[in-house]
Amino acid sequence: MTQKFDRIVVVGGGSAGWMTAMALVTGLKGRVNVEVVESEEIGIVGVGEATFPSIRHYNQLVGIDETEFLRATNGTYKLGIRFCDWLEVGRDYFHTFGHFGNLFGSQTLWAQYRRMGLAEPLGLQCVPTVMAMQGRFALPSEQDQFKYAYHFDAVRYAAFLRQLAMQRGARHTQGRIVDVVRRADGGVAAVQLDDGRRVEGDIFVDCSGFRSLLLGGALQEPFVDFSHWLPVDGAWACPTERVGEELAPYTQATALEGGWAWRIPLQNRTGHGHVFASRFIDPERAREQLLARLDGKPVAEPRLLRFTTGHRQRFWVNNVIAIGLSSGFLEPLESTSIYLIQDGISRLMTMLTAGRPLDENDRALFNDGSVRRFARIRDFIILHYCLTRRRDSELWRHVATMELPETLAFRMELWRRYGVLHEYDEEGFDATSWLAIHAGMEHWPERNDPVFAEIPPERALQALQGRRNAIAASVARMPLHHQMLGQVLR
Repeated sequence: MTQKFDRIVVVGGGSAGWMTAMALVTGLKGRVNVEVVESEEIGIVGVGEATFPSIRHYNQLVGIDETEFLRATNGTYKLGIRFCDWLEVGRDYFHTFGHFGNLFGSQTLWAQYRRMGLAEPLGLQCVPTVMAMQGRFALPSEQDQFKYAYHFDAVRYAAFLRQLAMQRGARHTQGRIVDVVRRADGGVAAVQLDDGRRVEGDIFVDCSGFRSLLLGGALQEPFVDFSHWLPVDGAWACPTERVGEELAPYTQATALEGGWAWRIPLQNRTGHGHVFASRFIDPERAREQLLARLDGKPVAEPRLLRFTTGHRQRFWVNNVIAIGLSSGFLEPLESTSIYLIQDGISRLMTMLTAGRPLDENDRALFNDGSVRRFARIRDFIILHYCLTRRRDSELWRHVATMELPETLAFRMELWRRYGVLHEYDEEGFDATSWLAIHAGMEHWPERNDPVFAEIPPERALQALQGRRNAIAASVARMPLHHQMLGQVLR
């Protein structure tokens, strides 16, 4: 079955819906009618968003100016995530968007650290990690090349994109969907609104959030459950007033008794939340733990979100494509929600801009690639849990002893035995990110490649100290994060 398309209907707004609409009207340049159906009665999940560097690529592709974006969304810069109490209570480490240098080869830096028994963090060899530790920020230069991302208000981002997308030709229809009209071949012909209007389309993009109104609801696509490995199933979210002038240029994730707490700094407020597993902690106790951690006056009551980690078995069925939470959800530990939206949009645009009718091969490629992407990110998130030394609560005892997905167990064995950072296709995180977690959790290979011993220890130490000192000197000249942000916004 092939599909031609002249009308694309996006069901649902929020970040997923308006990022999709923005990409469609920009990439297809008016060749297709794009209509977003959104109900003001149905709230969006937006609780303040942390991202990783791919968001900059999306903004650039659709022609969004960085300064305008930061102003519109109360955005701040993000250099990575600070993980507190994950290895042990009282220990922390950074996962940042930089590299660790190429000292004597691509993978020898960690080997020299281990061989010489250096106690200092590996992150001291990484420019954005040192920047984050000191609360500083500067845009990358020819001398200091690194990636960065943002924190921003997801509700304001959706509104910003809606305005731009409508200026470029997207149609915005407000109304609550009460029925889905099916075609004879099982696809979707139209959605019926509560006021009697009917919105027809050739392709429907389901951005309806956790409800998955079209793919999970009308088409009844099965769900692949990851909760055995990622047991968190709820989150309390609570914004607070911003305290003090300084802004941390990173997200903070602190491991707690039954889950972990996030802290996301924006220009005007700070986002706080507690992601928890109800199997291991009562939701009300999780709420109390969140409120006890707030570092400012709450500006709203804590809001409870419920979810199951996993994804729909297929992401594209007949003429319905799910993007965002309607396709699946991986807990927000590594800020992947916006990335997975962007990844789905990228796959969709590749198909739609090919200039030919869509067929089963297109759908199969989209589905297979999306399934693998979810699996790779799932494994990366599990890595944070399974390496813990904590045994002080039921959750941490469970994740430290659970059976791992075969793909993760294999790559961990390669690392443990041989120091090889194995990569599959459809990776969400590169080898540098995997190294940051292994190093932060003090999970080192059992032995080093003998060739490392050919480098005299004094030479290796001199190189490490030289790089560390050069990074420290460079970062010391950079402005504090809030100073740099103020300069950009002015």
